[in-house]
Amino acid sequence: MPSISRFHGITIRMFFNEDFHPGNPHFHAVHAGAKASFEIASLRCIAGVLPPRVMQMVKKWARQHEVELMSNWARARDHQPLRPVDPLP
Repeated sequence: MPSISRFHGITIRMFFNEDFHPGNPHFHAVHAGAKASFEIASLRCIAGVLPPRVMQMVKKWARQHEVELMSNWARARDHQPLRPVDPLP
């Protein structure tokens, strides 16, 4: 699963072809072994769990980069390389 961003010990990954969330635009966040998946449009956590502080940082980052996330989702669906997304400062 390609990584598209890293910040504060959090890795953001995206992959569209999975059994768990088929066709649903989303991304995955991993931090210290904890994992969660988020819908891009609503930022609703659709699987997994992260510590509350990490969850807030991931959602803040995703709100700032919604357009880039959707663009990467479209690229993934077209089997094109994903573009890196700037980290949260």
